[in-house]
Amino acid sequence: MKKLLVPLVVLSIYCARTFAQSELTFKTETRSTFVWGHDAPGGAVSSIIQDPLTDTPILKLTYAGIQLSSRMGFERVSPAEAGHFLGSTTTVVNNTSSSLSVRYGGISLEGHFAGPLSVASAVTQSSKREKRMDRLSLDKLHCFTSGYLSADNLFSANSSFEQFTVYPGTATTISFVIRDPRSYGVRCSIQGCYPTGTIRYFLTVNSHDYVFVWPGQSVLNCGK
Repeated sequence: MKKLLVPLVVLSIYCARTFAQSELTFKTETRSTFVWGHDAPGGAVSSIIQDPLTDTPILKLTYAGIQLSSRMGFERVSPAEAGHFLGSTTTVVNNTSSSLSVRYGGISLEGHFAGPLSVASAVTQSSKREKRMDRLSLDKLHCFTSGYLSADNLFSANSSFEQFTVYPGTATTISFVIRDPRSYGVRCSIQGCYPTGTIRYFLTVNSHDYVFVWPGQSVLNCGK
């Protein structure tokens, strides 16, 4: 069984996002921030389960009737091109009596930052304008076509939707994709390949930030 490696550094962070998403500022002692693996009295509860199909971890944060579940995967840009895509799918379950607003927060890879890519769920013959905009077609990413990551709802650089609404008693799955900005973001050995360092990303649900902390060795290589 593949185990999740949890960093020992205590994190209590708030990620403030600029308009251009070029900087993330980390501040301490912010009550509205929940960080996976670093539970505090009165805050969210962290947990982990194993995906029975891939034997990879799914991270969960639960607070006051709200549960977020996170999974991550990566794959090469293409056999002929260097670089890797990193994707994340978060499922938000609303067991409260009020609607929830979910917004993209930010992502950090060992001090390197990247915004969500412009994505299209499919490319058709009538989408020539989208091609000129260099949208990334998810039907070319095995992490999505295999079903490991969901394409139901997407945070995208080209999207006019800045938030998703999760109604009482329902669940919504939201994903995003970035291109790893690091020159050497993946390490390979006889045991396989995985992103280096630690990946941190967060979503804002109403007034709370939910931060997921992913050691690179726990991120699934879901490419072909």
